[in-house]
Amino acid sequence: MMDTVNPLGSRSYGQFCALARGLDVVGDRWNLLIVRELLAGPMRFNELKASLSGAASNLLSSRLRHLEENGVIERRLGDAGVLYALTPWGMELREPMEALGRWAAPLVMTGRRGDLFRPRWLVPALPGLLRGATASPPVEVGFEVEGSLVVLRIDEQGPSAEIQPDERPSTVLSAEPEIVVGLVAGGLTVQEAVAEGQLHGDVEVLHRAFPPGRASVMSTPDP
Repeated sequence: MMDTVNPLGSRSYGQFCALARGLDVVGDRWNLLIVRELLAGPMRFNELKASLSGAASNLLSSRLRHLEENGVIERRLGDAGVLYALTPWGMELREPMEALGRWAAPLVMTGRRGDLFRPRWLVPALPGLLRGATASPPVEVGFEVEGSLVVLRIDEQGPSAEIQPDERPSTVLSAEPEIVVGLVAGGLTVQEAVAEGQLHGDVEVLHRAFPPGRASVMSTPDP
């Protein structure tokens, strides 16, 4: 079946299926990466452009307009000017994106290979890799990556993360992003991650957050 054009003027699969209609909205190149950026909080256009440096300005504007017209994002007026933010419906993309991130985790085992990285991207990634994990009392770990601090918190409700919080946690691991992802995904032990980075604080906090014997999502896909 050939693509059709939906009422908003973009390409459509023309299929009466929730997945197909969802892809009509978010399936175009850069759309899900825009959502990834905004899962960490609202951003100005220039901030989005800097983080998504491979997207031309006119293409990024088009994608933002499409997502806004379809109710995924909205514009807000703040002290810093116009901000783009996810709507409540757009925020519901967190769960399927976390699932996709867990599925694709083995693909990062080959290393960065020169790929761009932004610490902000860890904010949706880390809770996704730890989905289902709980801790009581809560445990809080900071990761200092390329000049930014990302704080992971695990409590009875599950994992969450934020970037550049107001308060610095007592235990912080400074490391390369692949070490952080490897530790959180279960591909590296606490000892291996600490040996590759620099720990400030109590190693027992890391052991509580990432206990030995937990399941790993970093198994290599079959060729």
